[in-house]
Amino acid sequence: MTGLVIVGHGTRSAAGVEQFAALVERVSGRGDIGDVEGGFIELSRPPLTDAVGALVARGHRALVALPLVLTGAGHGKGDIPAAMAREQQRHSGLSYRYGRPLGPHPLLHEALEQRIDAALAGADRAATEPAGADRAGTWVALIGRGSTDPDANAEVAKVARLLWEGRGYAGVEPGFISLASPSVPAVLERLRRLGARRIVVAPYFLFAGVLPDRIVAQSAEFAAAHPDLDVRVAEVIGDCDALADLVLERYAEALGGDIRMNCDTCAYRVLMPGFADKVGRPQRPHDHPDDPVGHHHHHGHDHHDHDRGSVAVVGGGPGPDDLITVRGKALLDAADVVVVDRLAPQGLLAGLRPDVLVVDAAKVPRGPSMAQEAINEALVSHARAGRRVVRLKGGDPYVFGRGHEEVQACAAAGVPVTVVPGVSSALAAPALAGVPVTHRGVAHDVTVVSGHLPPGHPDSLVDWAALARARGTVVLLMAVDTIAKIATVLIEHGRAPESPVLAVQDAGLPDQRSVRARLDEIGAVATRDGVGPPAVFVLGPVVALTTTGPTG
Repeated sequence: MTGLVIVGHGTRSAAGVEQFAALVERVSGRGDIGDVEGGFIELSRPPLTDAVGALVARGHRALVALPLVLTGAGHGKGDIPAAMAREQQRHSGLSYRYGRPLGPHPLLHEALEQRIDAALAGADRAATEPAGADRAGTWVALIGRGSTDPDANAEVAKVARLLWEGRGYAGVEPGFISLASPSVPAVLERLRRLGARRIVVAPYFLFAGVLPDRIVAQSAEFAAAHPDLDVRVAEVIGDCDALADLVLERYAEALGGDIRMNCDTCAYRVLMPGFADKVGRPQRPHDHPDDPVGHHHHHGHDHHDHDRGSVAVVGGGPGPDDLITVRGKALLDAADVVVVDRLAPQGLLAGLRPDVLVVDAAKVPRGPSMAQEAINEALVSHARAGRRVVRLKGGDPYVFGRGHEEVQACAAAGVPVTVVPGVSSALAAPALAGVPVTHRGVAHDVTVVSGHLPPGHPDSLVDWAALARARGTVVLLMAVDTIAKIATVLIEHGRAPESPVLAVQDAGLPDQRSVRARLDEIGAVATRDGVGPPAVFVLGPVVALTTTGPTG
């Protein structure tokens, strides 16, 4: 008979590991399956590779791999299949059929109902009230794991509705302990405002773990702040006959080819609003400390380590709201916290969810500024609190944006971080003003230079003499205050005084304007015409090619 490998995600909870092992033993003891092993993809022993290796050593070359997960999120959709693919590379000729996630399923709903009733045991009820009145006066907060996969979160909401139907509870509201909203306190507050006086918090979890413990702690904290409420927490589903029955059902489905995956709303296959960055994303197996290749592999999934959250350093483009990348916009739509620069597209903030925290990290010239160390600390602290953080910057985060300093700070703190490039104003501003920074027969090179420090400043790293000898295009950023000194030095080292310069202010915005001058006059002209930041200066023969764009 085809062997079964039951695949768990893994937990730091010893009790959770024991419950997983007990379930594997319960399924094995049924006798319906010839051979059963269980293993984890990370965090806990035994690793999946040991479980598969044991079955292969006993002669199995065809297996059923069953993901012991409740919802079809990234672990079930990508991480476990990727780990099984690695096992196929290790064991020549190995094949497997993949089972589908466990829920939603009536067996699980019945198990949840039993856990809720157990929590309700002893609930205050008048002697004249009929049996079942305790349910009628009880609201249930069904709390799932939370995911960056909207399809998985929707399944928790579906289970909440199915749990409510026909069972006599006053109502069932879904919530999440990590990565998704509403949070446990938010759900409890909603039920309180709806008039609830007795609430059972039902963790939608298979086994004990860090997150179920956090549900208990947050529920107790809320109850302490509202002594008029009767708040109880039910047990997790745990090792039980109902769960074993469902594992056997999923095993039979996989053997028969009837797995019925929910692909119509899968964010890895279908463009879902706010999750465009997931479509087609490659999946890689998790690290496991007991896997021989674990120390060679870097796991970069955005859903890894639920306790810490994640940071995305996103380039917002040169200013207009619609010049951000699709991936950047998707991450922004899914963010819990947005740490925003002064030059980032401000109109995008109006489209954020009402519960998103916006942190102003503006650096205003000669005005108030948030220190870079404070920005780094904000990113790390919010991510460690389990939030999805977007650091929204103007232009491209790696072009004079100090983006890599923030990436280094996150990496040093152990916070998962990703970078989304943006459209840099160094290229966008000239283009929006009708200037190509390169053109066949005119300019074969373009140099982007920071003008923040003037020539002669001891901290400047620019070789101004070499720049003056170059024949191509020079784009100067942050040079409003230094353009006169820069022009003088370039002319001193050989750049022609009559070289054309174009200053582009507020590129892409309704009040964009351009000011043209010779190199030897640009300082005076910029002052006379009131050119102010943000402005980009373009120097070189390409300026003569200007065909479009407003001019001052």
